[in-house]
Amino acid sequence: MARIGQGLDVHKFVLGRPLIIGGVTIDYKYGLEGHSDADVLIHAIIDSLLGAAGLGDIGQHFPDTDEVFKDINSRKLLRTVVESLNSNNYIIGNIDATIVCENPKMQPYINQMTTNIADDCKCDLNDINIKATTTERLGFIGRSEGIAAQAICLIEIL
Repeated sequence: MARIGQGLDVHKFVLGRPLIIGGVTIDYKYGLEGHSDADVLIHAIIDSLLGAAGLGDIGQHFPDTDEVFKDINSRKLLRTVVESLNSNNYIIGNIDATIVCENPKMQPYINQMTTNIADDCKCDLNDINIKATTTERLGFIGRSEGIAAQAICLIEIL
């Protein structure tokens, strides 16, 4: 049996934090605000995986009221979710995700993001697809006030 999940995450830009997306630290004047490292891409992927498995959402598993998760590396959270899926007899079929931002440009970092996520999800590289787009300068993203990410996944029961 196969199950599909989708995830969406949004974070606003702030000064004084590193910009981490897909587990890659990107040289940029702003970082993203959040309780953890605010990795918008990984958070969207986590929500898609949890949703596909019927296991709730990222906030239920890693609440922003818990100091244990303060500034935590989101890749660690992703690996925890993958372990949970595996213990519930699910494997990841594929993940397709989109980063939505005007700046900075994501293309130079996509290969490393894909590698990081494939490693953390115990998947082949060709099972992970990461892409980026803009909003053509429309809305808060177009004004470079933040970044959004969407993800969809397919998981299968063992």
